Amino acid sequence: MISEKLQRAREFEDQYMHFLDEQRPRFHVTGGIGWINDPNGFSVYKGEYHLFFQYHPYSTHWGPMHWGHVKTRDFIRWERLPVALAPDSDMDRDGCFSGSAIELPDGRHLLMYTGVCKVRRADGAVEEIQNQCIAVGDGVNYEKYEKNPVLDVSDLPEGGSELDFRDPKLWREDGCYWSVMSNLSPDGSADILLYRSQDALKWEFVKKIESCHNEYGRMWECPEFFPLDGKQVLLTCPMEMAPIGLEFHSGFGTLCLIGTYDHKKQEFTRESVQAIDYGLDFYATQTVETTDGRVVMVAWMQNWATSTSQSRGEQLFGSLTLPRELSIRDGRLIQNPVRELDNYHGRRTSYENVLVESEANLAGISGRVLDMTLSIRPADENGYRAFRLRLAKDGEHVAVIRYKPGRNTLRIDRTRSGGRFDIVHVRDFLVRPQDGALKLRVVMDRYSVELFVNDGEQAATFRLYSPESAQSISFEAEGGAVLLDVEKFELDV
Repeated sequence: MISEKLQRAREFEDQYMHFLDEQRPRFHVTGGIGWINDPNGFSVYKGEYHLFFQYHPYSTHWGPMHWGHVKTRDFIRWERLPVALAPDSDMDRDGCFSGSAIELPDGRHLLMYTGVCKVRRADGAVEEIQNQCIAVGDGVNYEKYEKNPVLDVSDLPEGGSELDFRDPKLWREDGCYWSVMSNLSPDGSADILLYRSQDALKWEFVKKIESCHNEYGRMWECPEFFPLDGKQVLLTCPMEMAPIGLEFHSGFGTLCLIGTYDHKKQEFTRESVQAIDYGLDFYATQTVETTDGRVVMVAWMQNWATSTSQSRGEQLFGSLTLPRELSIRDGRLIQNPVRELDNYHGRRTSYENVLVESEANLAGISGRVLDMTLSIRPADENGYRAFRLRLAKDGEHVAVIRYKPGRNTLRIDRTRSGGRFDIVHVRDFLVRPQDGALKLRVVMDRYSVELFVNDGEQAATFRLYSPESAQSISFEAEGGAVLLDVEKFELDV
């Protein structure tokens, strides 16, 4: 049965969302109207890919969380579906927080999410109790389980926190359902907890499979746990992270742990640690295994530290990243745009062996909706001091990507890309030394840039705030010359 609160959200979205087409990206997921944050429930259901997201349709600010809903067959064109969940039951009256989804053997679609209830303590303090809830449906309408919550404080290990117990990630293996979720341990930092169920309704705690020990931030949100190329990967997003060199920045971070997993003992052994994304606007990952065996990841193209940077007049805030195919190469997580993007390549413009000695423009290389790959290398044995790629440029605005081969650093700088808020606009990170050579793939969708370095060894994501009319692109070498190859596709989406 559709509740009054859910029906109101659906009607509100239908009434207003068609006014906002000029604010939407062409091929990135956004809400119908209002605010979105974390992607949720990325799953295969009846041969299509369903994706949900944290959603507050009534304003462009975080509010009582609903679940918005879209689906796709190719990760590029998305069909908007009615709002799937609203905070309309006793167990989630203050929010339906993040979670995941799975197709059941009987053909139904099961959502597992964190339900939030605020309580007032004896001293007057208001706190949010977090429990895990279930809803089951047909891909459009979902009925909440009458025995919710399926996990609460009684299912936590000793010392676990009912205030920070969230973001269940579901999968099926060896005839059982499994889920990892985040919790705060007695030492004030994160644990990743593993649970098991025979029917996805009755759950039992198995063990802690990984702990933070205050090493990488505090609470680890939105865990993802999956096999990939013979390894096991744990993705999560730490809160309150201290910077570590140029690998991890302060604040709301991204963390990838690669290791091995003993399925019989349910033991994860960490082997390497890296950031997931090195940009300014990336948080809260979700993955799905495709019908052809790929692992595809999507994330919120924003983070909490920049979420107040809303331009005047916006009626849409937040979007999700372009889905990315994941792999492991030389012990690192590799990310590249889903191959389906190539099906939308339109007009092609290319150049080879262009000598760049100062700032240069190339005919046909401009725009704000594009997929562009460039390779640079020193023009001679003397090398060069720096290379700059300028995007979204006009007389007032520009976003700069700068590479310094002597330091092996890449910088993204959107200081002049239209932002008028006191947020982070510049970030540096290390790239693998290649004697001055560098390969970049740049995907732009009106108000965003997703950068993939050296065939996906690193990714960096950031929003743009400049008007779409700022479309110029230029290239510059400093302290020497470079040879440049460029291939740019317009995107027909």
